[in-house]
Amino acid sequence: MRIAFMGTPEFAVPTLDALVAAGHDVVAVYSQPPRRAGRGKALSPSPVHRRAEELGIAVMTPLSLKGLEEQAQFAALDLDAAVVAAYGLILPRAVLDAPRLGCLNVHASLLPRWRGAAPIHRAILEGDAMTGVTIMDMEAGLDTGPMRAIVETPVDRKTAGVLTAELAEKGAALMVEVLARPEAYPGLPQPAEGVTYAAKVDKAEARLDFTQAAVVVERQVRAFNPAPGAFFEFEGERIRILDADVETGAGKPGLVIDDALGIACGSGILRPLTVQRAGRSAMTPAELLRGHAVPQGTQLA
Repeated sequence: MRIAFMGTPEFAVPTLDALVAAGHDVVAVYSQPPRRAGRGKALSPSPVHRRAEELGIAVMTPLSLKGLEEQAQFAALDLDAAVVAAYGLILPRAVLDAPRLGCLNVHASLLPRWRGAAPIHRAILEGDAMTGVTIMDMEAGLDTGPMRAIVETPVDRKTAGVLTAELAEKGAALMVEVLARPEAYPGLPQPAEGVTYAAKVDKAEARLDFTQAAVVVERQVRAFNPAPGAFFEFEGERIRILDADVETGAGKPGLVIDDALGIACGSGILRPLTVQRAGRSAMTPAELLRGHAVPQGTQLA
């Protein structure tokens, strides 16, 4: 098929690779414009942008697709389909209607649950047992289009980083299947019941709330690993918790209950397993405490 691929973050790269490996003619890649990043604030292309250049595919980085010139340029590609994975820009009706088979999206949730920007984070935070990927036809609404195929996977104790990588691979493979036999995967309307929305993650959410049950706090740890990083503050410094267990026990929420950094929560104890100071490598709590004591009896906010 003659295809345009539209994506931006690392999550989208496996789908681009899978389309090329399957022999599709990817004539253009659309990605969000390069952003300033790093200490030098140099312009940095997105992961999809970089991968497309490695593959020798033309890259388009419009600020918007609302303009008539951008829409005409897209229509002139004469596409069989557009494949979208975490692109991050709204597709106007003229763009949605241009390809013969329309625009197909790789969405990282079991629709209609977790429509929106951060489905993986929200699934972990809410304690969902299962999540997955939905291949859907795009329409004007927010992730409301007909569903063509779904693949499930257990959440278990996976971090957002691990789950993102897993769903990226599953979504890529499923998209290739759908494109190989589109007639075998007709779009079915989404159920009217069970709709939830996955709001974009606010960095303030990454501050650990020890008044919550330890099981909820542990979900924060996994949902915000690797970014933005779940943290608590001690003596003016942010200390990130990258991995943790939950234990039985009780204490005033936020109280360090022992000399191994066990932290009392609204119910239960959070037992950090891997932590990180600002600008340092990940370490065990024992390694942290040897150089930066957080004594038993310390009350964390």
